[in-house]
Amino acid sequence: MMTFSERLLLLRREHKMTQAQLACVIGIHESGLRKYELGSMQPTLPVIIALADYFQVSLDYLCGLSDARERR
Repeated sequence: MMTFSERLLLLRREHKMTQAQLACVIGIHESGLRKYELGSMQPTLPVIIALADYFQVSLDYLCGLSDARERR
């Protein structure tokens, strides 16, 4: 299974977005997003929910607990 940081990076690249673009869309600082992707900082629950909503994936998928992207 992938980690949260690996999944976040994968999803951002699949959507062909820069870190700055994604950070702006979900309302966080680019430096925070960079730290999430590096795995040096963990996001808050509201940020995780915003990311899952934006990418339209399940929280389990985003957090690396499941390989199923679909929400239930």
